[in-house]
Amino acid sequence: MSEVIIKGLKKVYDNKVTAVHDVNLHIADKEFIVLVGPSGCGKSTTLRMVAGLEDISGGELYIDGKLCNNVAPKDRDIAMVFQSYALYPHMSVYENLAFALKLRKVPKDEIDKKVREVAEILGITQYLERKPKALSGGQRQRVAIGRAMVRDPKVFLMDEPLSNLDAKLRNQMRAEIIKLRARINTTFMYVTHDQTEAMTLADRIVIMKDGYVNQIGTPQDLFNKPVNLFVAGFIGMPVMNFFDGCKLLLEDGKYYAEIRGVKFELDEFQQKALKQNGQQPCNIIAGIRPQHVTVGEGQLSATIEVSEMMGSEYNIHARSGDDEVVMVIPTVDLHTDVSMGKTVQFNTKPALIQLFDKESGNNLIWYDKESADADAPVCKVYQF
Repeated sequence: MSEVIIKGLKKVYDNKVTAVHDVNLHIADKEFIVLVGPSGCGKSTTLRMVAGLEDISGGELYIDGKLCNNVAPKDRDIAMVFQSYALYPHMSVYENLAFALKLRKVPKDEIDKKVREVAEILGITQYLERKPKALSGGQRQRVAIGRAMVRDPKVFLMDEPLSNLDAKLRNQMRAEIIKLRARINTTFMYVTHDQTEAMTLADRIVIMKDGYVNQIGTPQDLFNKPVNLFVAGFIGMPVMNFFDGCKLLLEDGKYYAEIRGVKFELDEFQQKALKQNGQQPCNIIAGIRPQHVTVGEGQLSATIEVSEMMGSEYNIHARSGDDEVVMVIPTVDLHTDVSMGKTVQFNTKPALIQLFDKESGNNLIWYDKESADADAPVCKVYQF
């Protein structure tokens, strides 16, 4: 079993700055977990504490059932891939791959077998005699991954391994990592600031901000059930539309979302969740995904500022009062003139409207008031 259990993990630097606050995480054996968030949110620091490259200021770290707070990095049976590749420039690819095994006094024939197996998996056999300077960025990253693979670690740690690559190479390497994960079947902790990487690679995503975990969930959960405004705005591309100055109304026992003077009667699930929470009428920020907007009819209107034809879909940027509205409309579903300056009617299904408290920013449907403190909200999925 290669599970990782993190209990109350905390990092405080000598200057009293707290980089990571009370992180709790249970990573199952063979699970692929991605830590994501803006720069400075604490995701890389968390990974480095798991690797043993940063001291742990508080909490407990268990790898494969063993308390590892004070265990040396070399004895944790983990392997880490860095953003900068960290290859030895004076060694060939073969020597880079074999280096860790030589330090462990592994027999030469076993080293040769493992190096060539890994090189075959990663498609770098033809580069074994080259030096790193003779390789492209993608090839260097494959070597860096291969150097970690030959050790057969219990846990793979990856710290923004694709951020130095161009867009095309990033797409290729994402696919390679997905294939790699299927072949070596071990536990992964992966750090990135790129939500596309997080959404495509992860079994579960940990979203961090200012050293706190805001939400943990599957990519689908985070897209459909964001716990607060930050998560809603961070996950999804284009980003969610936010309408300020909206209200949650309660009339004759039913809840309504009022957006720009238009009332939407919320669906059965939303009604039950709000009643269970004892939610009172309040000022809200309404959130609607660009993919959940329909154009051509509806009581809401917007003036088109930019219309981008993307082939299979249109990306429409419009203005509705003080709010910017982005709409992603499949080409086959568009039967309205969307040229610049045109005013269009748009609509959405009430079930797809996200309701955020104006004061706290918490999602009125998905925020669990009972189990979450003010600093570190936790997503609770209600079942009816």
